[in-house]
Amino acid sequence: MTAAPKIPASIDMSAYWLPYTPNRYFHQHPKVMQSAKGAYYFDDHGRKLFDGLSGLWCSPLGHADPRIGAAIARQYEKMDYCPAFQMANEATFTLARRITKMAPKGLDKVFFTNSGSEAVDTALKIAIGYHRVLGNASRIRMIGRDRSYHGVGIGGISVGGMVANRKMFASMMMPGVDHLPHTYNLSQMAFSKGQPTWGAHLADELEKIVALHDANTIAAVILEPVQGSTGVIVPPEGYLQKIRETCTKHGILLIFDEVITGFGRLGANFGADRFGVIPDMITFAKAITNGVIPMGGVLVRGDIYDAIIAAGGQEQMIEFFHGYTYSGHPIPTAAAHAVLDIFESDDLISRAKALEPVLGNALHALKGNSGILDIRNFGLSGAIELDPVPSKPGLRAMKVLEACIERGALVRVAGDAIAVGPPFISTPAELENLIAILGDAVGDAMKQQY
Repeated sequence: MTAAPKIPASIDMSAYWLPYTPNRYFHQHPKVMQSAKGAYYFDDHGRKLFDGLSGLWCSPLGHADPRIGAAIARQYEKMDYCPAFQMANEATFTLARRITKMAPKGLDKVFFTNSGSEAVDTALKIAIGYHRVLGNASRIRMIGRDRSYHGVGIGGISVGGMVANRKMFASMMMPGVDHLPHTYNLSQMAFSKGQPTWGAHLADELEKIVALHDANTIAAVILEPVQGSTGVIVPPEGYLQKIRETCTKHGILLIFDEVITGFGRLGANFGADRFGVIPDMITFAKAITNGVIPMGGVLVRGDIYDAIIAAGGQEQMIEFFHGYTYSGHPIPTAAAHAVLDIFESDDLISRAKALEPVLGNALHALKGNSGILDIRNFGLSGAIELDPVPSKPGLRAMKVLEACIERGALVRVAGDAIAVGPPFISTPAELENLIAILGDAVGDAMKQQY
């Protein structure tokens, strides 16, 4: 496939406000993609770029798989939209059932949303509603974790722990939210392969929060099994198990935010499976449609659903006043069915697991390179921590990104870390080349004067 011709220099970029982007920097250093196919993007300079982060963690099947496009086209001709309230599309029922069969035992209900952000806010509302119908209206407090990312809804930024996401919107955030400390300690964990062996004791902080606030005021704890957006922070051995035990002990719901880790990124259907810890709810999005069209959802323990439905009053009354115009939309539903078909027919989760050591070994081979403070990996994901430019946070990583693009690869900037999460369709040679490019790019960035 040849790259599309370069966009004319006269293109007017002034009207578009880019999300999660330093807009001033972007307009000085624009990065414009023209097309995508397989594991590659093609940019406006004619460069072929290996997609080292599966889009934004959302395209594990690569790009432009014709089977997904055909499914969407067929559904469009059959029915382009079905009202989400008071009725439903048959395929949405079958998709929900299909997802529950992939999920850990007991998570047998699905509430569909349009994004991970909406899935998180939905899960928080379900938790509040569940405790309320049980007569525990005092359970309103939520517990998040430092450095966590749970989307951009008001609930998500409230339980989230990334300061830059929170500080502008402090006046809007939910009251009654506390945070666990994050689990990253460079002095104890640097260059861990897989799960760090140090740090399980950090889960004991939950007991301290319970003692401070009283368990009867706490509705839920929400965690990412692996913290992705902050640069692939892997939980210490035993940490998630201890969190689960504490939640169970005190009647607190445990929510796993698996928007990044769900559907194979960790070499299992869900991170809950990989770690052997079953939460009470799982949020998902991204990979369910391979990033082709928005969709998200919440997997919910069956008895939580039963309790809310049973408290609904007369049967013609709505039990849970929440939902979206596009919940379970027929078009993304069709895309999701096609994606799950491909996962099964091409055995892609097994393929992702087989590629895990290839990526991990290549990453850890960079140890000792100038400018790299840490390397961490788990599943088909990993990150390197960079020595930052003094007084210029994030600049080193931005320069590494640009050096990677020059050499033919896309990676993800996360502060002064660089994250990678390649497509499941990648070859071992492509992963090794990606990390070789990354190593060269770090070397190049370390030589620059700032």
